[in-house]
This record gives sequence, structure tokens and C-alpha cells, in this order.
Amino acid sequence: MTILKTLPLLLLLPSVLLAVGEPKEILLWPNGAPGSEGKIGREVVQIAANGERNVWSIHAPSITPFIPSKDKATGVAVIIAPGGGHRLLCVDHEGYNAAKWLSDRGIAAFVLKNRLARETNSTYKIDGEALADTQRAIRLVRQRAQEWNINPRRVGVMGFSAGGELASLASLRFDAGNENAPDAVDRQGCKPDFQALIYPGRSGDIRPTTNSPPVFLACGYNDRSDISRGLAEVYLRFKEVGVPADLHIYSAAGHGFGVRSNTKGSVGGWLARFEDWLGDRNFLSKPDASRNAP
Repeated sequence: MTILKTLPLLLLLPSVLLAVGEPKEILLWPNGAPGSEGKIGREVVQIAANGERNVWSIHAPSITPFIPSKDKATGVAVIIAPGGGHRLLCVDHEGYNAAKWLSDRGIAAFVLKNRLARETNSTYKIDGEALADTQRAIRLVRQRAQEWNINPRRVGVMGFSAGGELASLASLRFDAGNENAPDAVDRQGCKPDFQALIYPGRSGDIRPTTNSPPVFLACGYNDRSDISRGLAEVYLRFKEVGVPADLHIYSAAGHGFGVRSNTKGSVGGWLARFEDWLGDRNFLSKPDASRNAP
């Protein structure tokens, strides 16, 4: 993660985090997230010199919805997990920017703010609370699919760097939901229908099975070896178990390219390649009411 010169830290309530015109976030657990009991600290927002926001001290995990108009909706939804080393979340270039781009093209997008396992004095774990937040986001989107013109069988995850680790974990550890759960959200399954791993962390731990969802992989050639070389090895693992995979390694890019309007070169088009891939996998089409029923 590149450290940028920053403006003073701002201590803000979660609702203040979004810029004017951005949608309001939705709490994953309105009555409090399991494992966050007694934690009442406000979120911290850091604004970098380039105007991008980093966030940490998250105890009330949420998703921020970017819902396309009904006439544009394809029925596809993507939960986006920003990166930041599990210490913070780079919510702009690895979150809201991608969500806006997708929503403009008829793909519903939900930016996840998950709890962070590696910030100072954190009691959270990557495969504990952070993974639970990711799974809960998938369940919540499915539970409200009809409201948002989403096909509940077209709900995927996209993760950047540390968020890619969460997206990968969610694609390996899932269940069909608990049909007897008192909470309607918990009755939904949490297996993603597809996954997009963008320069994901801990690529050596990505061990797909025959039951893994199809995957879109992207990174930069100039990234560190465990990612630039590791992602090629990940592609071969998917190939070995027969799970469809696309791999894109951009020769002039390094780590953290995300989505920015001023990105130069072919890496600036990676999100369009992801859209192409969704089309190749037959995810992109107008939904019908019969398939929208949860």
C-alpha cells in the first residue's frame, strides 16, 4: 500500500463519510455486529493529498449501495471489498469509484466496510469478524434482491488486495443459510456466484475446489512477486480443478491501481474487461421477475 501525504485526520460519524450525492450506507447488523459489543469508537477518516479517503476504526460494518435505474438493471450485483492491509480501507479508488462505474452500466454494486483485523489493538480476525462481514453482505443483498432488481443467483464479490483475501475466503467458506433462523438475512446462502480477485493478498492460500465460483483475476506485472507471479499460479489451480478463470496481468502496472479517472495505459480498462467477462459467463442480461424471487 502506498503511503500518501495526508491532511489532518478527521473523526467523523459514518454518515458524514460519503461525499455529497453518494448513497447512505446500510448496517449489516442494525442491532450491533456480533463481536463488536461494547465498541463505540467513531470511524476515523483520513483524506490523502490526492483527495482519496482511507477509513478505519470500524465497529458497525456496512454496505453502501449503488443501484442502477430499473431500465438499466442487468440483475447482477457485486459486493466490493476495498484493500488496505486489514489496517484501513481505501474506500475511493478501491471502492466507490468501481461501484459508480458498475452501476452506470446496470450492475448493482455494494461497497463493504468490514471490521479490520490488523489495525492497532484490534480484537478482530480476518477469518473471523472480517469474513463474517463479507458473508453477511452477500446474504443481505440476496435477502433484498427483489427490492433492488437483482437476481439472487447473480451475486458476486470483488476484492482488492486485503479485500481480495476476503473475497477469496468468502468463495471458499460458505453455506446455504439457516432456513430456521429468526433473522431473515441469515436464511440466505452466502456462496458468491462469481469472484473477482484484484491483486489479492495471500495468493498462496487461494486453493480452489471444484465447487468454487468462476473467477476473474487481475494484477500488475510490477507488483511484488507473491502477487504478480502468485496470481499466475492461482490461475493454474483453478484450471486444474476445472473452474473457469480469466487472468489479466498488466505489464506497466504495479500494486494498488484500483479505479481512477486519470489512470494511463491498458490497466485503466481492466474494469471493462471484467464487464466483458461477466458477459462471457452469461451473467449480463435483463432479469425477469420469476428469477428475482429470493
